[in-house]
Amino acid sequence: MNRSVLFFILPAILLLIDWYVFQAVKTLSRSATEGTQRIIAIAFWGFTAVSLLLYVIMQLLPPDSISRNTRTFLWAFIAIPYFSKIFAVLIILIDDIGRFFRWIVSLFYKPEVQEAVEDTTRKTMPATDTITRSDFLMKTALVVGTVPLVGFTWGILSGAHDYRIRRIKLPLKNLPSGFNGMTIAQISDIHSGSFFNKTAVKGGVEMLLGQKPDMVFFTGDLVNSHADEVNTYIDVFNKVKAPLGVYSTLGNHDYGKYVQWPSAQAERQNVLNVIAAHKQMGWNIMLDENKILEQNGDKIALIGVQNLGFGPAALRAGDLAKAYKGTEDYPVKLLLSHDPTHWDAEVRPKYKDIDVQFSGHTHGAQFGVDLGDVKWSPAQYFYKQWAGLYQDGDQRLYVNRGYGYIGYPGRVGILPEITIFELVKA
Repeated sequence: MNRSVLFFILPAILLLIDWYVFQAVKTLSRSATEGTQRIIAIAFWGFTAVSLLLYVIMQLLPPDSISRNTRTFLWAFIAIPYFSKIFAVLIILIDDIGRFFRWIVSLFYKPEVQEAVEDTTRKTMPATDTITRSDFLMKTALVVGTVPLVGFTWGILSGAHDYRIRRIKLPLKNLPSGFNGMTIAQISDIHSGSFFNKTAVKGGVEMLLGQKPDMVFFTGDLVNSHADEVNTYIDVFNKVKAPLGVYSTLGNHDYGKYVQWPSAQAERQNVLNVIAAHKQMGWNIMLDENKILEQNGDKIALIGVQNLGFGPAALRAGDLAKAYKGTEDYPVKLLLSHDPTHWDAEVRPKYKDIDVQFSGHTHGAQFGVDLGDVKWSPAQYFYKQWAGLYQDGDQRLYVNRGYGYIGYPGRVGILPEITIFELVKA
């Protein structure tokens, strides 16, 4: 659709949503004084005016005139209330559809006696003892609309940085005794360009360091698109250290494919700058390569590939065959691969001796239910493996729920994760 056409159509749709919801507000406030009703109307339509004004301003301003974070929050300010109002609209529609069918029926059938009885009943019953079906639905609509509004607002204020430690035991049948009991911390999907609370981000890093892992894995998406997003967080993430090192790889967002660049060279330079940021933080970035880890005379292989996606974000930049070469004879192989779709597409069918793949990417959609064995998220409709531990025979995949966020600047139900693995001999 032409952008100029959309510029006018979207505000019209938003106004229609507001007009529809306001009918419920008017219905429920009709018993209030005229002054109170006026205040309610001014507040309602005043918020609409501010929202639409912000929409117009953001459409007209050059992209770089305000910071990416500010733009994200302004969009959230507009989108979250309207997303919530859509739920209210659906309930109000039930009442209007009922009214429509009753009107159709009244054209053919008018039981005057019955109407007279019902009218007499309504007049004789105390008003406080009854609530009309219409009023009930209008109240339900406003409640249903308020719940997501409150939930998504709380998700920004609290959920965005409510880091959780998850502990996972990984029993590996060929694990050498020198690595038995070794601990690995995994974080993923930092998306530094989305952060708005540096103190909270530091707190998450301190939580990770407090676990004293032997090694740390970072499985991609350091930035949203631009390498400079991480600049103000270098001094935070360079604190992430471990005795056996920090190993990282790239995710789909690190390649800057979701923005326009003035040239192919500028795009390539951006990727190089992301890689340089990993190195500046002291992280060992793995770009289709492997590292042989040694502990107490025993050895296992760590493999790291660039992004290999086979799902909704099918960006394929890596080469597993190249990264795997030279690891054939080692008893245990651990793989860092950002996108979990890589597991079913290539790892399981072709590399059955890769014991564990560590991934991220899905964020668990940053929304859902995650209570013990009860897990649900919209992510599951797009990704077969979207959060937690999966197993097929002796092979395992772990999908980290992510450290940061993108788009919606918060999390509801699916909280940011720091995973602590313990390797044990099966």
